[in-house]
Amino acid sequence: MAKAPVLTPRADDFPRWYQDLITKAELADNGPVRGTMVIRPYGYGLWERMQAEMDARIKETGTQNAYFPLLIPQSYLTKEADHVEGFAPELAVVTHGGGKELEEPAVVRPTSEMIINASFSKWVQSYRDLPLLINQWANVVRWELRPRLFLRTTEFLWQEGHTAHATYEEARDFAAHIHRRVYEDFMVNVLAMDVVPGRKTVKERFAGAINTLTLEGMMGDGKALQMATSHELGQNFAKAFNTQYLSKDGRQELVWQTSWGSTTRMIGALVMMHGDDHGLRVPPRLAQIQAVVLAIKGDEAVLAKVRELGDRLKAAGVRVHVDDRTDTPFGRRAVDWELKGVPVRVEVGPRDLENGTAMLARRIPGGKEPVSLDDLVELLPKVLEEDQALLLKQARERRESRTTDVSTIEEAVEAATAGGWARIPWAVLGEAGEAALADHAVTVRCLVAEDGSVPDADDAPGNLAVVARAY
Repeated sequence: MAKAPVLTPRADDFPRWYQDLITKAELADNGPVRGTMVIRPYGYGLWERMQAEMDARIKETGTQNAYFPLLIPQSYLTKEADHVEGFAPELAVVTHGGGKELEEPAVVRPTSEMIINASFSKWVQSYRDLPLLINQWANVVRWELRPRLFLRTTEFLWQEGHTAHATYEEARDFAAHIHRRVYEDFMVNVLAMDVVPGRKTVKERFAGAINTLTLEGMMGDGKALQMATSHELGQNFAKAFNTQYLSKDGRQELVWQTSWGSTTRMIGALVMMHGDDHGLRVPPRLAQIQAVVLAIKGDEAVLAKVRELGDRLKAAGVRVHVDDRTDTPFGRRAVDWELKGVPVRVEVGPRDLENGTAMLARRIPGGKEPVSLDDLVELLPKVLEEDQALLLKQARERRESRTTDVSTIEEAVEAATAGGWARIPWAVLGEAGEAALADHAVTVRCLVAEDGSVPDADDAPGNLAVVARAY
């Protein structure tokens, strides 16, 4: 009788496969309050690696980290009309504290434009104070009606950047720099994720922004996922908080601002873009464990060799873990590491030692082959880079093969509902067509120029709308 698969096959039930993988790879559990999650150590390790890579890129822009309060006076949210309207349905409000009703309710931050701008209005006095570049790593709360681990949770972790500039052009260029040189660079070169950079339509724009730049990824089922966004805020929040500076000409001027963010949603994207029926596949540049060295049996010579290999690989710069838990069956351990998506397993048993070899199992392309113990340390970094490139290639080929150029709204709906993306001229679709797509649970993910670049304006000639069903 055939053994039941460890995971629900993706082709049978993609949402169930996703939930199975999150649980069995020990990434996260549901929290006790509906919509919350407990991020388990292996899942949090992925987030720590993401944080480290992102934080380095953010700091290279001259941005500094700070921290702002979790609780925001409710009156702050009324200062910018579009902002409060956009977030009102998702707010969690604290009305009592210390056993007493609060004089003014406090909102648990859904985002921090308001609380940060209250500080910016005090910190910015002169052109010498600009640009002001601030980022924070924090949690936020948005009351989700249909939660799903990592993708949509009531509380999630993220970074949010906020900047103030002297001119519109400086703010515009900084938002674009974050979009391409921080977010896209990280996603392509570390997460091995194929993403489409574009411009959001007015309907999909961040509440209170004058422009939103996005990165959209195609998941394994053909749906889109918004990966990160960078917003030009114009002077909307500067007006709300009267954030002004004394210019070189001696005039009081309002600042121009940006905000930008990426979240633990990227872990969900990692699962859905790279995972297969055997579990997660972690890009080697991201993996906190790039290679696991497994002792097949508790033979003393085998144990000594796997520990030696672990030391040699670590000295060569490989992030390695030695699995010498020979009281747990080898097959179970191998399946667990496969579920967790560790890029490479090096398996050593008594027979391997006799032959002077180890069995090299590569998670990303699949398959096993014997390799010389003498060659292993030199070989492994090359293998990891090959597999990093393969993940990106596979993701890109999936998107390209499942994206259709269409000329009518009906064709766009057909492509999106069949599990793919469509590109349609924005001049054909327009806002009326965007509304018609919504009737079929299809949205405009972004606008792109004919050459694939990010357009300078919503109505730039030749703009294409990328449309899909989305998470």
